[in-house]
Amino acid sequence: MKKLAIILAAATFAAGAFAGNITVKGSDTLVVLAQKWAEVYMGQHPDTRIQVSGGGSGIGFAALQNQTTDLCDASRKAKSAEIANCLKAFGARPTEYKVALDGLSVYVSPENQVKELTVAQVGDIFTGHIKNWKEVGGVDAPITVYSRENSSGTYEFFKEHVLKGKDFAASAQTMPGTAAIVQAVTKDKNGIGYGGAAYGGSCKLLGIKKTDTAPAISPTEENVVSGAYPIWRHLYVYVNPALDKGQIAAYLNWIRSDEGQKYVKDIGYYPLPKNLRSN
Repeated sequence: MKKLAIILAAATFAAGAFAGNITVKGSDTLVVLAQKWAEVYMGQHPDTRIQVSGGGSGIGFAALQNQTTDLCDASRKAKSAEIANCLKAFGARPTEYKVALDGLSVYVSPENQVKELTVAQVGDIFTGHIKNWKEVGGVDAPITVYSRENSSGTYEFFKEHVLKGKDFAASAQTMPGTAAIVQAVTKDKNGIGYGGAAYGGSCKLLGIKKTDTAPAISPTEENVVSGAYPIWRHLYVYVNPALDKGQIAAYLNWIRSDEGQKYVKDIGYYPLPKNLRSN
């Protein structure tokens, strides 16, 4: 009986088990928005404490399967291996919630005269096949490529959907977060990087063309929601379904409500259309 009591006590203090305490970990793309959601929600619900940290989508999934976080923020869909690890860890597929839309943007310095690129040109730049700005209508100068670390969901989404699975150029400089990429590109007139639309304020966001003959499309809300912008994505929260009740369920419902979604646009992403707010 004593051993059973110890086990029950330990379970009580597992992630999310303590009433009113919610832990959130994962995507650096989502971390500013997640912090805003937590701040507002805690202001309205003083009995709820929400702890938010980043580290990358991969870090969030690892924490979810290790049961050291309640909610995993992700800027990409869960991989089959991550789902399998969750099945092994807690016997269920994690529940997926879409929480926002994002136009994954390509950043250059405001001094850069290039205004638009095709998806193929972006891929060739980041894989190292295009090395000089003059090859895409810019000045005669070598291109400096800035990328995210491989635990980043943004890195993986960009590699899959823009690089078509090819490796980034060996010369690419790995940065610890999107904010670091923006800072580097802003200071480097020959630099190029990528990340969420919400982070690119001090950079120039390039128009992106699906093909050579297609129009260049900017990552505006209208273009992202309609799917006209070629590099758009959903942003996600994943949760162990056994924890998707009580305070956690209430918080997830609030995030996807009209009130929660208005903060999405304040941060610089785009709200989910209402038809996507239910699983």
